Amino acid sequence: MAPTADAVVLADLGGVTALVIDVLRASTTIITALANGCDAIVPVTDPLDARRRAGEGGTGGARRNHGALMAGERRGEPIPGFDLGNSPLEFQTARVRGKTVFFTTSNGTRALLAARAAEAIGVAALVNVTAAAAWAAGAGRDVTILCAGSRGTRSLEDWACGGLAVDRILAAVPTAVLTEAARDALDTGRRYGGDVGRLKHDAPWARRLIAAGRSADVDACLRLDTTTLVPRYVPHVDKIVGDHR
Repeated sequence: MAPTADAVVLADLGGVTALVIDVLRASTTIITALANGCDAIVPVTDPLDARRRAGEGGTGGARRNHGALMAGERRGEPIPGFDLGNSPLEFQTARVRGKTVFFTTSNGTRALLAARAAEAIGVAALVNVTAAAAWAAGAGRDVTILCAGSRGTRSLEDWACGGLAVDRILAAVPTAVLTEAARDALDTGRRYGGDVGRLKHDAPWARRLIAAGRSADVDACLRLDTTTLVPRYVPHVDKIVGDHR
């Protein structure tokens, strides 16, 4: 279990199923977009790469791919010139249905790209944690949970969500052996499992988003098991696609 994208050890990912978590907000946004008919999401490293990728496939000076959207944030703020930010509330059906979104965020997409060596990669958040854990446990492989964190430090909301995933994997596979980090996350997850809304006050990044006027985003992200959609990142086609259980 990795607390941040920077803590991912590539050599440890071979043959495992990975769950990537960025509750506030990239994972929740990805799940929402795909639930609302987005064709695929492509995680990219930076805004320049998003602009380049969104413009592939044609000629001329303007953006050429009319089926593409650019979305993301830096330090929680939308990127100038992009179609969408990183708010799940922006990714409504009318905006994203049938589109490919080139997506870059401060932490979440970094964690996804860091997970590329895993055998299978799922996107998890509070809104789908039970379905995501069932998907991971059902694969029959070792499971690694990769939390995005925030600027290289552990984020409470990701750690709690990871712990809830561990709890549900244990319910499905009682003989599972936990690492020390997984046991720590499990304790955290169980403290919040009865009321994940408490993270709105306890998690520093939640408080920062609220102070920036994004309380509605936080409310949308701090909901438990509202969907069974488990997005899968498929590196060999370089896309995140939907997978209903």
